[in-house]
Amino acid sequence: MKYRTRFTAFFFTMIIFDLAANFAHPVTPTVIQDLNLHDYMFGVALAAMMFTNFLLSPFWGKINNYISSRTSLLICCCGYGVAQLWFAYSTTELMIILARMFAGLFTGGIFVSFLTYVVNVARPEDQGKFLTYTATIKSVASAFGYMIGGFLGEISVRLSFLAQAATLIAVAFLFFVICQPDSSTSLREVSPKQLAKEANPFQAFIDSRHFMSMAFVFLFAVNILTNFGNTGFDQAFNYYLKDALGLTSSYNGIVKALVGLISFAANMTLCLWIINRTKVRRSLVVIVLVCTLSALGVTVFSNIVLFIAFSVLVYAGYSVSVPVLQSMVAGRATPAQKNLVMGFFNATQSLGSIAGSLTAGFIYSLHAKVPFACTAVIYALGTLAALGYVRLGKRAGKAA
Repeated sequence: MKYRTRFTAFFFTMIIFDLAANFAHPVTPTVIQDLNLHDYMFGVALAAMMFTNFLLSPFWGKINNYISSRTSLLICCCGYGVAQLWFAYSTTELMIILARMFAGLFTGGIFVSFLTYVVNVARPEDQGKFLTYTATIKSVASAFGYMIGGFLGEISVRLSFLAQAATLIAVAFLFFVICQPDSSTSLREVSPKQLAKEANPFQAFIDSRHFMSMAFVFLFAVNILTNFGNTGFDQAFNYYLKDALGLTSSYNGIVKALVGLISFAANMTLCLWIINRTKVRRSLVVIVLVCTLSALGVTVFSNIVLFIAFSVLVYAGYSVSVPVLQSMVAGRATPAQKNLVMGFFNATQSLGSIAGSLTAGFIYSLHAKVPFACTAVIYALGTLAALGYVRLGKRAGKAA
């Protein structure tokens, strides 16, 4: 298979995956209410998945050196599909939490493998563009996955889960056939002792000392805070539509489809322009600031049209920030450390998502709009972290 054909097939399969990965999200609030679970479960359930995602992401980044990204995708997509079947038939809070934690063991491997495959296989001149495609597909296809899942949920809540599991297992084999091996070391060359060390998820965090610098500290801080803000906002938004506005899952899906269209347009135009034509450090500050002000608008205005409009701006701003951050992080990583760095990047995304989902879940009971106010504060801190990265660059320039 030719280089361009292979990557076209890879991105097409990624679209199918990102669609399916979001089939269950719009019906999760319905599951929680139908089972008479606590309101905070909408945050706790996602946080449980993101916790194991966080622990295992650097591990998957390292293990891909030995088994290749395509093997990880085969294992992890199948595992994620099985986890969603478990979630579909869960009836208690404990069962849901355990099912979500099991899913997190594999979701980290999927998203890390997307990144490691691109940085390992793409030509240098294509790497930034392909990373943008990866982030754009995730943002846009996820939004349309919400829409599909929302309409499936109108037929049957369990149908959303079953369709999701079947699709995830199907794409597992597609990825294995489409992707070329990209491992740098054969697993046979690794001793059992070394493999046991690599299998320790905390070892990957310890090994981050080999590449960590103040520049990476600021970039990962921005990554944590923007994912904290986005996840908390998204979880509260989904539940708010069902709980406060009384809208069904299909309305959630329609709104997310609108977000997907706007995000696609923004990423294919504004995002590429930012990466190729602007000083990316400064542009990142502006993007996060837009998210801050938009989240503030969601908090202040009660009119449903303004509420939806500002919400769309929050989502669109986040979708643009992801490829910009990915490009900045990948650009700073040395070839030898790229797998570990991208694994760490995914881990910090998960860390922010854990904090965001838990916070939104527990503070929602104070007032339905409190999570949105919290999002504005978190994005404001993200803006400060982005400004810190800009100032670091200026000092480095003066020193040079």
